[in-house]
Amino acid sequence: MAVGRLDGKVAMVTGGAGGIGSATARALAREGASVAVVDVNGEKAAHVAEAILGTGAIAVGVQADLSEEPDVAAAVRATVTHYGRLDILHNNAALTDSDFLSRDTKVTELSVEVWERTMAVNLRSQMLMCKHAIPEMVRNGGGSIINMSSGASLKGDRTRTAYGVSKAGVNTLTMYVATGHGKQGVRVNTIVPGLIITDAVRAHLTEHMLEGLGRATLTPYVGEPDDVANLVVFLASDESRYITGQMIAIDGGMSSHVGSAGRDDD
Repeated sequence: MAVGRLDGKVAMVTGGAGGIGSATARALAREGASVAVVDVNGEKAAHVAEAILGTGAIAVGVQADLSEEPDVAAAVRATVTHYGRLDILHNNAALTDSDFLSRDTKVTELSVEVWERTMAVNLRSQMLMCKHAIPEMVRNGGGSIINMSSGASLKGDRTRTAYGVSKAGVNTLTMYVATGHGKQGVRVNTIVPGLIITDAVRAHLTEHMLEGLGRATLTPYVGEPDDVANLVVFLASDESRYITGQMIAIDGGMSSHVGSAGRDDD
């Protein structure tokens, strides 16, 4: 039997019941990691874990609201109790509900409620997960944390103000955590995705908008959850042992050029 790149490792995937989260949990498990699928929706987390178990890999579902510190501490404790250690954390949980995102507008129309909830789920959850996961990683000589940001963190837009700011905070959090814990063997990087087609994306982008974004992508195809999952596996593995504190774009080249979605020569 082939040896996986992550054999013997234990991974936590937050937002693990979503499109990118579930793809990442499956990919980590295929490479030999024992995975804790963490989600606010415990039933969906359990379903993803069961599907992974059905392939012969190892997984468990964990319910937690990661905007709340007691839930974060309990989720990390449950994972370590179940598997005995923690080596990999993919901080993927975020608010992607289309109804909620429709209330995240320009700053003059933005409610404090939407702002605070966005920061709690998208940014505070990643800080809290790092806070409680790092001591467990250090006990075993280190680990790899892969945070999830967004292309919206790098450039302004006319809407989704809170979302973009929360993800920009993730970028900075990554650099600070990497700086503070690198000598303890903990690597921390941020994935900055562009257009990745998930059910959540389709729910709040029209076909016209998706077509325009597709034209702005330099590859002849747009991103899928497995593309992100493959990058997470690489950053979790020893193959990336000299990479830390970085923001790594996975966007089909969208961020590398001036937008041209409206031109006829695309």
